[in-house]
Amino acid sequence: MKIAAIDIGSNSVRLMMWADGKTLYKTLNTTRLGEGLVSTGSMTQSAIARTAVAVRDFAARAKEEGAERVFAFATAAVRSASNRADFLKAVREEAGIEVDVISGEEEARIGILGALGCGDGGIIDVGGASTEITLQRSGARLYSHSANVGTVRLYDACGRDKAALSRYISGAIAEYGSVPARGLTMYAIGGTATTMAAVALGLEKYDPSKTDGAQITLEQAGRMADMLLSLSVEEVKKVKGMEPRRADVIGGGCLLMCSIMSMLGADKIVVSEKDNLEGYVLSRLKNI
Repeated sequence: MKIAAIDIGSNSVRLMMWADGKTLYKTLNTTRLGEGLVSTGSMTQSAIARTAVAVRDFAARAKEEGAERVFAFATAAVRSASNRADFLKAVREEAGIEVDVISGEEEARIGILGALGCGDGGIIDVGGASTEITLQRSGARLYSHSANVGTVRLYDACGRDKAALSRYISGAIAEYGSVPARGLTMYAIGGTATTMAAVALGLEKYDPSKTDGAQITLEQAGRMADMLLSLSVEEVKKVKGMEPRRADVIGGGCLLMCSIMSMLGADKIVVSEKDNLEGYVLSRLKNI
């Protein structure tokens, strides 16, 4: 059975085509749904409109390619916005599908399910409006928390000012408290992590077979954050491996990743291309 899953994030809408237990491909459209959320608490009408169109187009593409089921789920931007009902109505009218708004706890659960299955380790999922840290050992959950900090929130609140970003990040990640990550390999999922891997590898063209499993040290992450925040947005767009549509927010995202690694005492992260899209499909298949 061929299945499509659409992840409606704060920065991008992503489509995954999946069949027979395997991911066929993923693609994305950066619609920046979470822009302005920090200052207003709501999604802008223009962001809602362009995101609804992106969902419509992905759903139509999936059906044209033979998807028997099309799932759509939304994360932090939608669940935290005061006008989430407006967004859900817009997608329903534009795309004809219902969106599952998942909690931070569920986002963390499907993230680690997609990346690790029942394997030992932890994940760091830096998103546009939230960041999840989840740990498990021997199939048991050791720790899980979703904090309302992400690349789009950071950019809206601090721009690309490193000092301001550092202060904001320090306050935001304090709520994770004591995370029992010692002895566990930390994996990183999501667009910030995969973009960091592509930049670290200096890829001329994005290649998930190369970014998957790539390792980034704490030292590398720190240097990358410094480099990205020292360049103009136009200069960042020209960095090898960069996704141009992330150029304005990637510096803050990289600094956030680096700060979390330091907090956890993690000297490296392993980037995983498998993430909450795979996890969501696996979780839904149990109910089909």
